[in-house]
Amino acid sequence: MPNQLTLLRLSIVPFLVLAILDGHYHRAFILIVVAGVSDGLDGALARTFRQRTELGSYLDPIADKLLLSTLFLVLTHVGLVSMRVTVMVFSRDLGIIVISALLYATTGTRDFHPSWLGKANTVAQILAVCSVVLAQTHPQYWVLWTRHASLEATLWLTVFSGFHYLWRSGRRLGSPVETEAGVQG
Repeated sequence: MPNQLTLLRLSIVPFLVLAILDGHYHRAFILIVVAGVSDGLDGALARTFRQRTELGSYLDPIADKLLLSTLFLVLTHVGLVSMRVTVMVFSRDLGIIVISALLYATTGTRDFHPSWLGKANTVAQILAVCSVVLAQTHPQYWVLWTRHASLEATLWLTVFSGFHYLWRSGRRLGSPVETEAGVQG
């Protein structure tokens, strides 16, 4: 069930893009909420019923990144998010993919737990896309303030979490690795 919810979240992406491109921001906001609820629910179900799978461990973060990255891209396309924010979000994510592939290829490392900065960045990104879309239908002061603050937080947390990830990865690459005989090398 958790993997099906993740696949549902992935299937929402094209409808979300079309809603934004067509200017149906109320519908887009509802789809973002459905995607968010499915994200929380799939993790809760996997933990509660001990249904964690290797597929799910890869699929869930991919779905999250695809959803958020696509939202930043389409919101930039329609002029609601600054290109500098989207470029930073994409640059960080691309950097993480390259570093992860490098770590896997050189050390076999597949354990990539997000740092608290990475988690804070994800929260800022979620708040940003939600408030940007919500501001199109409900331009109250608190929504506009949240939009501004979360976009600024996204920009800075993207930079800091990207450098932090780079630093952590550098430490992993520079640390001694156990060989098959169990000797530090």
